[in-house]
Amino acid sequence: MDIIVQKKDEVHVVVRAEPHITRELSDYFRFRVPGYQFMPSFRSKKWDGYIYLFSYINNTLYCGLLDRLVSFAKDREYTIDYEFDYPKDNNVSLQDFKKFIDSVPTKLVPRDYQLEAVHHAINKERTLLVSPTASGKSLIIYYLVRYHYPQKTLIVVPTISLVYQMYTDFEGYADKNFEVENFVHKIYGGQEKTSKKPIIISTWQSIYNMSKKYFEEFDVIIGDEAHLYKSKSLTGIMTKTTNAAHKIGTTGTLDGTQTHKLVLEGLFGPVFQVTTTKKLIDKKKLSPFSITCLILKYEAEIRKQVSGMDYREEIKFLIENESRNRYIKNLVLGLTGNSLLLFQLVENHGKVLYDLIKQEVTDVSNRKTFFVYGGTTAGTREKVRAIVEKERDAIIVASYGVFSTGVNIRNLNNIIFASPSKSRIRNLQSIGRGLRLSENKEDTVLYDISDDLTWNNHRNYTINHFAERIKIYNEEQFEYKMFSIGIR
Repeated sequence: MDIIVQKKDEVHVVVRAEPHITRELSDYFRFRVPGYQFMPSFRSKKWDGYIYLFSYINNTLYCGLLDRLVSFAKDREYTIDYEFDYPKDNNVSLQDFKKFIDSVPTKLVPRDYQLEAVHHAINKERTLLVSPTASGKSLIIYYLVRYHYPQKTLIVVPTISLVYQMYTDFEGYADKNFEVENFVHKIYGGQEKTSKKPIIISTWQSIYNMSKKYFEEFDVIIGDEAHLYKSKSLTGIMTKTTNAAHKIGTTGTLDGTQTHKLVLEGLFGPVFQVTTTKKLIDKKKLSPFSITCLILKYEAEIRKQVSGMDYREEIKFLIENESRNRYIKNLVLGLTGNSLLLFQLVENHGKVLYDLIKQEVTDVSNRKTFFVYGGTTAGTREKVRAIVEKERDAIIVASYGVFSTGVNIRNLNNIIFASPSKSRIRNLQSIGRGLRLSENKEDTVLYDISDDLTWNNHRNYTINHFAERIKIYNEEQFEYKMFSIGIR
């Protein structure tokens, strides 16, 4: 045999082969990190800019990449011998699966694609479910939790708000035979980290420094918002789960880079596309959605001045520009319906915009206006969300970090991007905040604000970021219109 694969644990396999094959494997499972050329370690020649998913030193590979190892061998006509049972589908028939679903009555009728995702995850045991924001990932997770009960299950989420939300969602789904309070334990902040209850929902920040022994008791790991799992702390959690054969990740979107996708596949398993935003909108499962691109045009003297700035200087210029901030304020106040204004920098931009809006709201009308950022407590964020659900003309000025991921507000009519970004994940997650159906709205409009500071042949940084967002909109088949606005 050319390649021998041994099972190390539920995180890694060991791959044995001749040196020339292991070198090929090292090259095959390596990928450049986006922006590597700008990183100090690369510039100082201490690092080559690659992430290596196959360790040439100890011959280990993530279990989730076994299918890709098979493709590697097949393409090169190498033979493989497995010294363990190669992962096979559980082959839970549709008939048996239907019996399970019928045995778990829920207050919410599951959609076809949700059931398909649950069936897939049960059969594969390891998978990364990609399903857009507002597609009902928490119901998918609930069914998986019920299927694997009474196995010890850990659900990892990125924020305290999502601990609350997942728990509340479970309460909304459960029937009288599954009292959530008796089965589910929440971990966040200073909460107790151990429990006899079979299901634990925790922020990753609360448990990432726990010992490997702590994670050994879990049989099932579910990583919600799995796109965040590229950080060392989150990856560290997953590499400690050496006894958990069942690993399911859920996310609304991937960042588009091959490195990111492969790391997540390694930790959880191959990607399974559950559905798309376009399909859900077409089927009227999500709110109709359109994008209005507002391109702010500046006078020649200003464009010439900005042409010599680096990225940080350009951002500083934009967020401190009184004309630009005044335009954003007037835009928000001129919109009807509930509006979410997203910013990036709290003190230098978010607080400025909030004060501008709040002052005029106080003087002119009685519209409810909220300021939400990282320093806002989880309880307050939940209260804001609940209040806005019942309002028809409220304004939330919020940071991307808090409101771009996981927070559900069904009654949003308008989303405004006040800070330019090219992040695929951030943009799509932010858009998802406004796509949930509500009786109090007809559609959702995203106002994408960009700044054209082009001077001669020099294109400024943020207009290039806008071009990246347009690529995303095209890929997602979103409708958009462009308007140029003069700024003085």
